[in-house]
Amino acid sequence: MTEPGLAIGGYARRIRLRGTAVIAAALALCVLVLADLVTGPSGMPLAELNRAFWAGPGGEDRAAAAILWQIRMPQTIMAVLVGASLGLSGLVMQTILANPLASPFTLGFSAAAGFGAAVSILVGGITFLPPWVETPLAAFAMTLAAAGLVYAVARLKGSQAEVLVLAGIAVLFFFQALQSLVQFMASPEVLQQIVFWLFGSLLKASWTSVQVSGAILAICLPFVMRDAWNLTALRLGDANAASLGLNVDRMRRRSLLLVAALTAGAVCFTGTIGFVGLIAPHAARSAVGEDHRFALPVAALMGALILVAASVAGKLISPGAVIPVGVITAIAGIPMLMTVLITLKPTGAR
Repeated sequence: MTEPGLAIGGYARRIRLRGTAVIAAALALCVLVLADLVTGPSGMPLAELNRAFWAGPGGEDRAAAAILWQIRMPQTIMAVLVGASLGLSGLVMQTILANPLASPFTLGFSAAAGFGAAVSILVGGITFLPPWVETPLAAFAMTLAAAGLVYAVARLKGSQAEVLVLAGIAVLFFFQALQSLVQFMASPEVLQQIVFWLFGSLLKASWTSVQVSGAILAICLPFVMRDAWNLTALRLGDANAASLGLNVDRMRRRSLLLVAALTAGAVCFTGTIGFVGLIAPHAARSAVGEDHRFALPVAALMGALILVAASVAGKLISPGAVIPVGVITAIAGIPMLMTVLITLKPTGAR
């Protein structure tokens, strides 16, 4: 076989391997989703759960139907949507910022969402909307405000990656300080609600939250995938990407807004959940490399895998009182982060 033939054959083999990795991640997610559905505080037997599934929400066994269709199913689907949104956001952020330790927390988006939710819980009733709508909307609004602050700084300084990171860190500390102020002002009862929200939990997931988060992910995903080649080119560096015809500044601004929307849709119902957006992109790159046609879907699947696995772990560790997934991901994320730091190549390494 000629050298061009060998090159084409090698490329086709890599594409098949990457496609296999996507399928394997999807299958692993399906297994974990089933595991999450069959575990829970109720201790419902698998046979009963199976009957409730096939009978649908209106099955004769009302208790089993309520447990499966009104409690477990929304929580599991929400874990998939939130994990996918955070994994996708993390990969996009690490690419546009050229920073392997970037995540939705780096730009302060999650802290902003936490502040918005805390203010809504503290004040309460500032609108005519019920609390389950008002709190997520406040979190969403503050996330977009944080994106606006970072975007404004980017406009002034030309959207360089370093400026975006520094602006994000400033926004992060700003909203964390505001969170602390709100908690200081809250009564003990309200403080308990705020702290529980900041833990990051799937327990309040509902079909409404599933529909809203799912709609945001469905709207943003085509725009992110459309930029797959541009994101891959950006990994070559700003100068090389610009030489290929990519408007780097416009690309960063567009990606920043998409990340803000994805993060807001992810955390506005569940609270702040850490490390998913940091670890999932590294797992995706380890599996399929820098080709974002494959890295983006794998990062989304890895994020969903991590969060669903955290949900299962929380139920198994404490069957009577489910541990919030935010606590599980924080504890499990620490050794994962240390592994990333140890294996991270120094700047300029090849």
